[in-house]
Amino acid sequence: MDKNSYAITFACHGQVDYTRQCIESMHRSGTPLDRLVVVDNASKDETRGYLSALPLGGRIFNADNLGCGVAWNQGALALQAEWTIVMNNDVLVSPGWVEGLIGKAREHGVRVISPAMVEGKLGYDFAAFAPDAGARMRDAMRRGWCHAVCMAIHKSVWMDIGYFRPVPKLLGYEDTIFFHEMSKARVPAGTTGASWIHHFGSITQLAMKKDRGLREGDGLAYRHNYRLLRKSWLDRKLDKFRRNRQIKVWRDKEVAAYGISMHGVCHGAAIEWR
Repeated sequence: MDKNSYAITFACHGQVDYTRQCIESMHRSGTPLDRLVVVDNASKDETRGYLSALPLGGRIFNADNLGCGVAWNQGALALQAEWTIVMNNDVLVSPGWVEGLIGKAREHGVRVISPAMVEGKLGYDFAAFAPDAGARMRDAMRRGWCHAVCMAIHKSVWMDIGYFRPVPKLLGYEDTIFFHEMSKARVPAGTTGASWIHHFGSITQLAMKKDRGLREGDGLAYRHNYRLLRKSWLDRKLDKFRRNRQIKVWRDKEVAAYGISMHGVCHGAAIEWR
């Protein structure tokens, strides 16, 4: 795949160890680091020194924590390409993950696509698991569902619905609004079993909750952000019910066909498929 056809970006706020793990996994997988733009949202740890020593495609150092929406937009605009992969920094990637994502997006005619993933502690051998899972589920596709942990977005989507809402106080709600706009514009999306990542689990958001004196189960975003969707309480509940029911159908079919599904949660050494 022509590396100039895609760019990769993620935001970070502290948590340099997770950023380092993410970038090192890209290096091991053969991902060219000159296609990666990292946007640092005012980290106080060693993040900036670490990023400054790398041959990245770009690095942006914000004076304040401007939130995910602003940072993702900065990264997407700094290195523009046919496809932009927007992701978290608390992620490990596997060989062929970019090719699996974009190749399947083109094959299935979707304009936003996410990889399959396992979340939680790294209690299993991801390096051995990911190639086998990708080969086993290379033809599996959850059409109509994707996630914000990692997603490849075609440039036409920016033109149709715009970029992420650049409001720092949204505190992580930017992806929900973006998915809502995608749904209204009927942007075709999906998740593929041909590409796999490991997600440690919203590490930056957990750290921000701790900074604010919140518990792990508390919501970080403003509790009335849902009003921005302009949907009634009943419509939101029905949408959630339909989505969860469809995810269960996908999971059951995938486990029956492949022995695994596209979303797992690691508890110790065991993975629960969802």
